[in-house]
Amino acid sequence: MDALELTRALVALETPTGSEGAATDLLDNTLRSAGYKVVRQPVSAGRQNLYAFREPPELVFSTHLDTVPPYVPLREDADSIHGRGSCDAKGLAAAMVAAAEQLAGRGERRIGLLFLVGEENGSDGARAANELGPKGRFLINGEPTENRLSIGQKGSLRVDLDATGRAAHSAYPDEGVSAIAALLDTIERIRRMPLPSDPLLGQSTLNLGLIGGGEPLKASIRSLLAPGVTVEFRVELPFHKGGSAPAGWETTVVSYASDLPFLHAWGERYQLGPGTIRVAHTNQEHIRKADLLHGVELYVRLASDLLARYPHG
Repeated sequence: MDALELTRALVALETPTGSEGAATDLLDNTLRSAGYKVVRQPVSAGRQNLYAFREPPELVFSTHLDTVPPYVPLREDADSIHGRGSCDAKGLAAAMVAAAEQLAGRGERRIGLLFLVGEENGSDGARAANELGPKGRFLINGEPTENRLSIGQKGSLRVDLDATGRAAHSAYPDEGVSAIAALLDTIERIRRMPLPSDPLLGQSTLNLGLIGGGEPLKASIRSLLAPGVTVEFRVELPFHKGGSAPAGWETTVVSYASDLPFLHAWGERYQLGPGTIRVAHTNQEHIRKADLLHGVELYVRLASDLLARYPHG
């Protein structure tokens, strides 16, 4: 199955989180036609995960079909496929299908394909997928890691600050209480706050809307609030630390979140994919064709390395 052709077909579809159905339908038809058993798992109204396999799997390839808005149309040049989802993560879905077909051609049919909804907004598809089966021993999650094997990823904590004040005429600000000033004071305190570090994951990442951490970090933030400021932690995604990489693999650790921590029921987990996160979610999102095709080779290699531990029979 041609990875480039399938990437084009997927990227041509507009499938933001909540409206993934067109991509699910395309892969359903493609995989049924290739002889896979296909299971569609309801996640919410009109939205379904897709799980396909030929034989009970020992290893599952997984990635997400939803994208962030706005839609960026499919475009192609000699080197790259451009458009929303090209590297995050429709090109990776296509590479996984192609890798599974190559493995089947070599006689390795113990491969599953798990395509999820909702990764870009809370991972509701990944949470639901833990109820699916049969499961294998290994899961390879697709995210753009520049074709390096990721053995860890940071979590994320969204911090929403809200300030209250008392209005006054702009000519006499001392007669009021400035909510803006209270927010600015609080933000500056948070910017100066020491952030946790981890031997594997490295230093925490901070910007004005997103911070990585956990319960001790929440307590530290609460202690820095100026009068009149309240805080809510509306979104929290866990970090993930994987096991040891097979011999001979270049490894990395990524700073972004993904479905991977929520797929805890699927055995030993790895993360790998062509493309770079630095162009994901931008108007310049693209994936180099050579990287995509190399990604297919790497998916085949990693699956083969892992499955060598459990040969047929």
